[in-house]
Amino acid sequence: MSLTIKRIYEPAAPKDGFRILIDRIWPRGLSKASASVDLWFKTLAPSTELRQWFGHDPEKWVQFRQRYFAELDGQAEAVDQVLKMAKRRRVTLLYGAKDTLHNNAVALMEYLDRGV
Repeated sequence: MSLTIKRIYEPAAPKDGFRILIDRIWPRGLSKASASVDLWFKTLAPSTELRQWFGHDPEKWVQFRQRYFAELDGQAEAVDQVLKMAKRRRVTLLYGAKDTLHNNAVALMEYLDRGV
């Protein structure tokens, strides 16, 4: 499986492969043309309620992951779609958060790694 994560504000590169934005809200200050997004997969993003509750607070990270994983359990078809894509080609999950350690892409990668 070829799956990686990258902050959407970093320049797109050929090695990114298929680029999937996994945020519910489009990243600020970035045009859709310049983002080089192949798919905006809002279904895989945390719910609005969860995102607002988390607020990128590292102290809530463990509980955020648990809640997010529970949401992802209800999105089996979407999760399977990404896993199938990643088996055929390189897939880069894009996120907009400034925190590179505590964000939905990091959590989603962990969740997807469990499903392999």
